[in-house]
Amino acid sequence: MRGFSARILFLFFLLTSTASAASPGHSSSGRGTADETPFSSDEIATFAKKVEKTLAATGARVAIVGRVGVPLDQVPDGFHYSHVGFAVYSQITTSDGQTVPGYAMYNLYQEDAHPERSDLVQDYPSDFFSGVHALEAGILIPSEKLQDRILDVIRSSTYARLHDPHYSVIANPYTLGRQNCTEFVLDVITAAIYRTGDIAKIKAAENAYFTAQPVTVSPLKLLVGSMFMAGVSTSDQAGTPVTATFERISDFVREYDAGSQAFTVQPD
Repeated sequence: MRGFSARILFLFFLLTSTASAASPGHSSSGRGTADETPFSSDEIATFAKKVEKTLAATGARVAIVGRVGVPLDQVPDGFHYSHVGFAVYSQITTSDGQTVPGYAMYNLYQEDAHPERSDLVQDYPSDFFSGVHALEAGILIPSEKLQDRILDVIRSSTYARLHDPHYSVIANPYTLGRQNCTEFVLDVITAAIYRTGDIAKIKAAENAYFTAQPVTVSPLKLLVGSMFMAGVSTSDQAGTPVTATFERISDFVREYDAGSQAFTVQPD
Protein backbone atom coordinates (compact mmCIF):
# COMPACT_ATOMS: atom_id res chain seq x y z
CA MET A 1 0.00 0.00 0.00
CA ARG A 2 1.79 3.09 -1.25
CA GLY A 3 2.32 5.81 1.34
CA PHE A 4 1.30 3.72 4.34
CA SER A 5 4.77 3.44 5.90
CA ALA A 6 5.33 7.18 5.55
CA ARG A 7 2.07 7.88 7.40
CA ILE A 8 2.97 5.46 10.16
CA LEU A 9 6.47 6.89 10.59
CA PHE A 10 5.03 10.41 10.71
CA LEU A 11 2.53 9.28 13.33
CA PHE A 12 5.34 7.70 15.34
CA PHE A 13 7.32 10.95 15.24
CA LEU A 14 4.27 13.03 16.10
CA LEU A 15 2.99 10.97 19.00
CA THR A 16 6.19 9.86 20.72
CA SER A 17 8.74 12.07 22.39
CA THR A 18 10.06 9.80 25.15
CA ALA A 19 11.45 6.28 25.16
CA SER A 20 8.48 5.06 27.17
CA ALA A 21 5.86 6.23 24.70
CA ALA A 22 4.35 3.48 22.60
CA SER A 23 3.52 4.17 18.98
CA PRO A 24 -0.12 3.46 18.13
CA GLY A 25 0.81 2.92 14.51
CA HIS A 26 2.15 -0.55 14.97
CA SER A 27 -1.18 -2.32 15.25
CA SER A 28 -2.31 -1.03 11.88
CA SER A 29 -2.50 -2.73 8.53
CA GLY A 30 -1.78 -1.72 4.99
CA ARG A 31 -0.76 -3.37 1.78
CA GLY A 32 3.01 -3.21 1.39
CA THR A 33 4.73 -2.09 -1.81
CA ALA A 34 8.12 -3.05 -3.12
CA ASP A 35 9.50 0.49 -2.93
CA GLU A 36 8.87 0.60 0.84
CA THR A 37 11.05 -2.39 1.70
CA PRO A 38 14.84 -2.80 1.79
CA PHE A 39 14.51 -6.31 0.32
CA SER A 40 14.40 -7.42 -3.29
CA SER A 41 11.38 -9.17 -4.74
CA ASP A 42 13.40 -12.40 -4.91
CA GLU A 43 14.32 -12.16 -1.22
CA ILE A 44 10.69 -11.57 -0.27
CA ALA A 45 9.46 -14.42 -2.48
CA THR A 46 12.05 -16.79 -0.97
CA PHE A 47 11.06 -15.82 2.57
CA ALA A 48 7.34 -16.08 1.82
CA LYS A 49 7.91 -19.58 0.44
CA LYS A 50 9.82 -20.52 3.61
CA VAL A 51 6.88 -19.37 5.74
CA GLU A 52 4.55 -21.51 3.61
CA LYS A 53 6.79 -24.56 3.87
CA THR A 54 7.12 -24.09 7.64
CA LEU A 55 3.36 -23.93 8.02
CA ALA A 56 2.89 -26.95 5.78
CA ALA A 57 5.41 -28.95 7.82
CA THR A 58 3.26 -28.43 10.92
CA GLY A 59 0.13 -29.59 9.11
CA ALA A 60 -1.60 -26.31 9.88
CA ARG A 61 -4.79 -25.67 7.94
CA VAL A 62 -5.10 -22.20 9.42
CA ALA A 63 -2.59 -20.01 11.25
CA ILE A 64 -2.32 -16.42 12.41
CA VAL A 65 0.68 -14.66 10.86
CA GLY A 66 2.29 -11.34 11.78
CA ARG A 67 4.68 -9.26 9.66
CA VAL A 68 7.12 -6.42 10.45
CA GLY A 69 5.90 -3.46 8.43
CA VAL A 70 7.74 -0.75 10.38
CA PRO A 71 11.54 -0.60 11.01
CA LEU A 72 12.26 -2.54 14.19
CA ASP A 73 14.49 0.18 15.65
CA GLN A 74 11.41 2.40 15.75
CA VAL A 75 9.09 -0.13 17.37
CA PRO A 76 8.56 0.09 21.16
CA ASP A 77 7.92 -2.90 23.40
CA GLY A 78 4.62 -4.61 22.75
CA PHE A 79 4.23 -3.53 19.11
CA HIS A 80 6.61 -5.77 17.17
CA TYR A 81 4.37 -6.84 14.29
CA SER A 82 2.49 -4.15 12.38
CA HIS A 83 0.01 -6.35 10.52
CA VAL A 84 -1.70 -9.66 11.27
CA GLY A 85 -3.75 -11.94 9.03
CA PHE A 86 -4.96 -15.52 8.63
CA ALA A 87 -3.05 -18.05 6.52
CA VAL A 88 -5.46 -20.69 5.19
CA TYR A 89 -4.34 -23.87 3.43
CA SER A 90 -6.06 -23.80 0.05
CA GLN A 91 -6.10 -25.07 -3.50
CA ILE A 92 -4.71 -22.14 -5.47
CA THR A 93 -5.20 -21.57 -9.20
CA THR A 94 -2.03 -20.29 -10.87
CA SER A 95 -1.85 -17.83 -13.76
CA ASP A 96 -1.51 -20.70 -16.23
CA GLY A 97 -4.63 -22.41 -14.90
CA GLN A 98 -3.00 -25.09 -12.77
CA THR A 99 -4.31 -25.91 -9.30
CA VAL A 100 -1.66 -26.24 -6.60
CA PRO A 101 -1.76 -26.50 -2.80
CA GLY A 102 -0.63 -23.48 -0.82
CA TYR A 103 -1.66 -20.83 1.69
CA ALA A 104 -3.98 -17.93 0.99
CA MET A 105 -3.86 -14.88 3.26
CA TYR A 106 -7.07 -13.37 4.65
CA ASN A 107 -6.57 -9.75 5.74
CA LEU A 108 -8.16 -6.55 6.87
CA TYR A 109 -6.27 -3.82 4.99
CA GLN A 110 -6.42 -0.08 5.54
CA GLU A 111 -7.42 1.76 2.36
CA ASP A 112 -4.74 3.97 0.84
CA ALA A 113 -7.02 6.64 -0.60
CA HIS A 114 -9.30 6.62 2.46
CA PRO A 115 -7.17 5.74 5.53
CA GLU A 116 -10.18 5.96 7.82
CA ARG A 117 -11.65 2.95 5.97
CA SER A 118 -10.65 -0.70 5.57
CA ASP A 119 -11.42 -3.63 3.29
CA LEU A 120 -11.30 -7.42 3.62
CA VAL A 121 -8.80 -8.72 1.06
CA GLN A 122 -7.60 -12.20 0.18
CA ASP A 123 -4.06 -12.39 -1.23
CA TYR A 124 -0.97 -14.61 -0.91
CA PRO A 125 2.20 -14.77 1.23
CA SER A 126 4.33 -12.98 -1.39
CA ASP A 127 1.81 -10.10 -1.29
CA PHE A 128 1.53 -10.22 2.49
CA PHE A 129 5.29 -9.76 2.98
CA SER A 130 5.84 -7.37 0.08
CA GLY A 131 6.38 -4.23 2.18
CA VAL A 132 8.21 -5.64 5.20
CA HIS A 133 11.16 -4.02 6.96
CA ALA A 134 12.44 -7.29 8.43
CA LEU A 135 12.30 -10.81 7.06
CA GLU A 136 10.56 -12.20 10.11
CA ALA A 137 7.14 -13.71 10.69
CA GLY A 138 5.29 -14.29 13.92
CA ILE A 139 3.32 -17.55 13.70
CA LEU A 140 0.46 -18.62 15.94
CA ILE A 141 -1.04 -22.05 15.24
CA PRO A 142 -4.23 -22.85 17.14
CA SER A 143 -5.16 -26.37 18.18
CA GLU A 144 -6.76 -28.55 15.51
CA LYS A 145 -10.16 -28.04 17.12
CA LEU A 146 -9.85 -24.26 17.08
CA GLN A 147 -8.47 -24.33 13.53
CA ASP A 148 -11.65 -26.12 12.44
CA ARG A 149 -13.80 -23.52 14.16
CA ILE A 150 -11.85 -20.58 12.67
CA LEU A 151 -12.21 -22.11 9.21
CA ASP A 152 -15.95 -22.42 9.79
CA VAL A 153 -16.10 -18.69 10.55
CA ILE A 154 -13.94 -17.68 7.58
CA ARG A 155 -16.10 -19.74 5.21
CA SER A 156 -19.36 -18.36 6.61
CA SER A 157 -21.17 -15.04 6.31
CA THR A 158 -20.08 -14.26 9.88
CA TYR A 159 -16.57 -13.42 8.61
CA ALA A 160 -17.76 -10.45 6.57
CA ARG A 161 -20.29 -9.39 9.21
CA LEU A 162 -17.52 -9.08 11.81
CA HIS A 163 -15.78 -6.47 9.66
CA ASP A 164 -16.31 -2.85 10.67
CA PRO A 165 -14.90 -0.69 7.84
CA HIS A 166 -14.47 2.32 10.16
CA TYR A 167 -10.71 2.06 10.67
CA SER A 168 -8.45 3.35 13.43
CA VAL A 169 -4.77 2.58 13.96
CA ILE A 170 -5.44 2.33 17.70
CA ALA A 171 -8.83 0.62 17.62
CA ASN A 172 -10.05 -0.45 21.05
CA PRO A 173 -10.69 -4.24 20.97
CA TYR A 174 -13.21 -3.97 23.81
CA THR A 175 -15.62 -1.60 22.05
CA LEU A 176 -17.46 -1.10 18.77
CA GLY A 177 -17.23 1.73 16.28
CA ARG A 178 -13.62 1.37 15.11
CA GLN A 179 -11.55 -1.62 14.05
CA ASN A 180 -8.03 -2.47 12.88
CA CYS A 181 -6.51 -5.72 11.59
CA THR A 182 -5.63 -7.10 15.00
CA GLU A 183 -9.07 -6.44 16.46
CA PHE A 184 -10.65 -8.12 13.45
CA VAL A 185 -8.43 -11.19 13.86
CA LEU A 186 -9.29 -11.28 17.57
CA ASP A 187 -13.01 -11.02 16.80
CA VAL A 188 -12.83 -13.93 14.34
CA ILE A 189 -10.92 -16.07 16.85
CA THR A 190 -13.37 -15.23 19.64
CA ALA A 191 -16.33 -15.95 17.36
CA ALA A 192 -14.76 -19.34 16.64
CA ILE A 193 -14.10 -20.14 20.30
CA TYR A 194 -17.67 -19.33 21.33
CA ARG A 195 -19.29 -20.43 18.07
CA THR A 196 -21.23 -17.21 17.76
CA GLY A 197 -21.60 -14.36 15.32
CA ASP A 198 -23.22 -12.16 17.97
CA ILE A 199 -20.85 -9.21 18.29
CA ALA A 200 -22.23 -8.30 21.73
CA LYS A 201 -21.30 -11.77 23.05
CA ILE A 202 -17.90 -11.56 21.32
CA LYS A 203 -17.09 -8.21 22.95
CA ALA A 204 -18.30 -9.44 26.34
CA ALA A 205 -15.90 -12.40 26.12
CA GLU A 206 -13.00 -10.19 25.03
CA ASN A 207 -13.65 -7.79 27.90
CA ALA A 208 -13.63 -10.73 30.30
CA TYR A 209 -10.63 -12.71 29.04
CA PHE A 210 -8.46 -10.72 26.61
CA THR A 211 -5.71 -8.39 27.87
CA ALA A 212 -5.14 -5.50 25.46
CA GLN A 213 -1.91 -3.57 24.96
CA PRO A 214 -1.90 -0.06 26.51
CA VAL A 215 -1.00 2.80 24.16
CA THR A 216 1.03 5.10 26.38
CA VAL A 217 0.65 8.46 24.66
CA SER A 218 -0.47 11.72 26.21
CA PRO A 219 -4.08 12.80 25.48
CA LEU A 220 -2.82 15.98 23.82
CA LYS A 221 -0.60 14.06 21.40
CA LEU A 222 -3.43 11.68 20.56
CA LEU A 223 -5.69 14.64 19.90
CA VAL A 224 -3.12 16.16 17.56
CA GLY A 225 -2.66 12.83 15.80
CA SER A 226 -6.41 12.38 15.30
CA MET A 227 -6.64 15.92 13.91
CA PHE A 228 -3.90 15.39 11.31
CA MET A 229 -4.36 11.73 10.31
CA ALA A 230 -7.63 10.25 9.09
CA GLY A 231 -6.61 6.74 10.20
CA VAL A 232 -6.34 7.76 13.87
CA SER A 233 -9.42 8.01 16.06
CA THR A 234 -10.05 7.95 19.81
CA SER A 235 -13.83 7.83 19.50
CA ASP A 236 -13.90 4.23 20.77
CA GLN A 237 -11.45 4.82 23.64
CA ALA A 238 -12.00 5.82 27.27
CA GLY A 239 -9.13 6.59 29.63
CA THR A 240 -5.76 5.13 28.62
CA PRO A 241 -6.10 3.92 25.01
CA VAL A 242 -5.64 0.19 24.41
CA THR A 243 -5.38 -1.94 21.29
CA ALA A 244 -4.85 -5.55 20.25
CA THR A 245 -1.44 -6.81 19.10
CA PHE A 246 -0.14 -10.10 17.71
CA GLU A 247 1.66 -10.71 20.99
CA ARG A 248 -1.47 -10.18 23.12
CA ILE A 249 -3.57 -12.34 20.78
CA SER A 250 -0.91 -15.07 21.02
CA ASP A 251 -0.99 -14.88 24.82
CA PHE A 252 -4.80 -15.09 24.78
CA VAL A 253 -4.98 -18.11 22.47
CA ARG A 254 -2.22 -20.05 24.21
CA GLU A 255 -3.81 -19.49 27.61
CA TYR A 256 -7.27 -20.72 26.64
CA ASP A 257 -6.55 -23.09 23.74
CA ALA A 258 -4.63 -26.19 24.83
CA GLY A 259 -2.45 -27.45 22.01
CA SER A 260 -1.82 -24.08 20.35
CA GLN A 261 1.76 -23.01 19.62
CA ALA A 262 3.62 -19.84 18.69
CA PHE A 263 7.03 -19.36 17.09
CA THR A 264 9.06 -17.10 14.81
CA VAL A 265 10.20 -17.74 11.25
CA GLN A 266 13.38 -16.04 10.03
CA PRO A 267 15.49 -16.41 6.88
CA ASP A 268 18.02 -19.24 6.57
